[in-house]
Amino acid sequence: MRYAISLIAALFAATPVHAEPLQPVPAASVEHASAATMLDATWAGERIVAVGDHGVVLFSDDRGVSFQQSASVPISTPLTGVSFVDARHGWAVGHWGAILATADGGGSWQIQRLSSEEDRPLFAVHFFDAQRGVAVGLWSLVLTTDDGGRTWQEQSLPPPPGFRRADLNLMGLFADQDGHLYATAERGQLLRSSDRGRSWNYLDTGYEGTLWAGVALADGRLLVGGQRGTLLHGSADGLSWQRVPLQSKSSITAITVSGRRIAAAGLDGLMVSSSDGGRTFEEQQAADGSSLTAALFIGRETPLLFSRRGVIALPGS
Repeated sequence: MRYAISLIAALFAATPVHAEPLQPVPAASVEHASAATMLDATWAGERIVAVGDHGVVLFSDDRGVSFQQSASVPISTPLTGVSFVDARHGWAVGHWGAILATADGGGSWQIQRLSSEEDRPLFAVHFFDAQRGVAVGLWSLVLTTDDGGRTWQEQSLPPPPGFRRADLNLMGLFADQDGHLYATAERGQLLRSSDRGRSWNYLDTGYEGTLWAGVALADGRLLVGGQRGTLLHGSADGLSWQRVPLQSKSSITAITVSGRRIAAAGLDGLMVSSSDGGRTFEEQQAADGSSLTAALFIGRETPLLFSRRGVIALPGS
């Protein structure tokens, strides 16, 4: 990896900071917002919504050709995860345990939760429907809601096998077609919940490093990625795992899937793709070496990419 310390690694390795009660400052308008550091992206109906550093939220109604910045974001701290259940209702999470909600497709946002005395970041959020959602973050922080985020309850995790306490950083969330929710974590652990985040069990992938992203494939198998070019195929029950051989040692930060198409993006411009449901993969490295953070399929062949340098539209998107 060419970057000694990447932006993403710095965010994920954050340590809680105790400070005076936080006074939220609205995000400022950014010139050339599409070049701002972005950390996650998703679909809101036919709209693309991306979140990033300094509270920047971007949205596109032309499939990524152009982006606008949301003019109403009440905080200016990094936003690290975003989830929508339809074209209007979505949630974003970030530092200081922030949870924001929108009811207009990301044009304006309201604070639902903000920890005023401890910066214990949330890294990912997933909503099953307009009422039930889960957010995860630093040191095994798990929050659940059953009322659309008006109230959030912290859930207690058991320690992982062989350890005395639950203190893993939980990096990403994804769900399968049967309603199971998965959280990627440190020490090669993948957590699974069958009750929308209230209780969890650990799935050991056999890898010892951090897993940052994952998806459930159309055939029920799991695919997770993480540090040092790690990409792992898992059985539907999560009990058996096989490593996908890659030449690159750059960390995988995001995985997206559309039918039989799969794309994994990572640091140093790493792109890994499959057009046959994950049976075979092709690997390439972007010439500019941008640290990629999110990917969304919008065209037939190539995904729209998000990075520390902003939005990247590849030819053919």
